Amino acid sequence: MDIRRVMGVGVVRFAVFLIAAWLLVPAVAMAQADGESLGQGARATGDEQSADERLEAAMAQGAQAPPEPPPDEADRGMNLLRMASPQVGGVFLYPIYGFSFVVVLFGIERAIGLRRRRVIPRRLVAGFDELLEGQGGFDPRKAYRVCQKYPSAAANVLRAALLKTGRPLADLEHAVTKASQHEAARLYTNIRPLNLSATVAPLLGLIGTVQGMIIAFYRTAYLPDGANKAQALAGGVYIALVTTFAGLCVAIPAVCLAHLFEGKIQRLFGQLDELVAELLPALERYEGKLRVSRVPAGSHSDGIQYSAKESDPPRKTAATSE
Repeated sequence: MDIRRVMGVGVVRFAVFLIAAWLLVPAVAMAQADGESLGQGARATGDEQSADERLEAAMAQGAQAPPEPPPDEADRGMNLLRMASPQVGGVFLYPIYGFSFVVVLFGIERAIGLRRRRVIPRRLVAGFDELLEGQGGFDPRKAYRVCQKYPSAAANVLRAALLKTGRPLADLEHAVTKASQHEAARLYTNIRPLNLSATVAPLLGLIGTVQGMIIAFYRTAYLPDGANKAQALAGGVYIALVTTFAGLCVAIPAVCLAHLFEGKIQRLFGQLDELVAELLPALERYEGKLRVSRVPAGSHSDGIQYSAKESDPPRKTAATSE
């Protein structure tokens, strides 16, 4: 009986264990499935929240204006004052600046020195016209006083002719030509620096450009691999061209001023030639009749003295001596 009872209790317990296991396994599986679904949902929710946060941050950054990049040198434009400095353009800018000073200085000097009243004053021309057209005839003394009253280049030429009064016409013309050449050379003297500046300044600019391009090509040839050689070469060439630009800026005004002043001298001397052409016939009638002598500077006269020329004594011939 006991054995049967023990075996029955064991069978009952085994049956209860099977029933419990059959009931508990699906519940545990369901619980695990629910846990996994909850975890995935939480992760999905976190991902959605992080995505929203990133979107909001991006929108906030987009609302703010992006910082502007620093201005490039090309955007700022060329600084001519900086490029015109010898530290950038090269040492040949120093003599070019020197020639620019020469052009300004002699341009102002010639503009003042070639004024009409310094070359051929209107009152001098009017005084000679009055003496030449006067009814009493031309008086060399009065003409000499007019020349002293209006000192100028034309007065010096006319004075040279008046000092030859009484001489043959060829001597008068020679004296006028010599005086005219002297006065013209004196007026042209200060135009030569302008011509020199117009010739040398662009040559200095050219040699400065050649030197700058040699340096630019040399530096470009020894740039490391990967460097932008085209940009470096372009920068060196445009800096080298500064000297040529500066030389032309000096040469062009110098050429214009030189031609302007030379044309003015030729025009004024053309008017002087017309006045001399009217004066020589008036002096020709005094040939052999007057003698001109200079008076010492301390005297109260006009500086010259006219006297009647004595007739030459008759020459002795063989018949007279006999």
